[in-house]
Amino acid sequence: MNGCLAMPLHHAVVFVDHHCAKILQFGPEHTQERKVHAQLHLSGQEEYKTRSKQAFFGKVCDGLDGVAEVLVVGGHTGITDFAHYVQTHRPEAASHIAGYAPVEPSSGSDLVALARQWFNNQAQMNGLAA
Repeated sequence: MNGCLAMPLHHAVVFVDHHCAKILQFGPEHTQERKVHAQLHLSGQEEYKTRSKQAFFGKVCDGLDGVAEVLVVGGHTGITDFAHYVQTHRPEAASHIAGYAPVEPSSGSDLVALARQWFNNQAQMNGLAA
């Protein structure tokens, strides 16, 4: 650390596909980015592919520990598969996922801006105007 107190980063946006996940935790002034990569193995066995995908999605969930609210974004297939994994295998993580939204790959700053707008819209719809 650079001598300043760490600011709590209670929100995150995660861009997920089947090969990589970009986790962007953010607060009012700070953003922290991490990447999680799937281990690619050349194997024709469907069972092995399923275990590899589950291990990858598990690492993504581990990367979200301590985040209060998460927006998961990505392509339709990636977010659908991730949502199924979370609901089936990681219900504790599912309780922190505020929503899912299909989006095209974007820069980290674009994803954070999208997530800020999404969380602000949710707060307004729930009568908690920011």
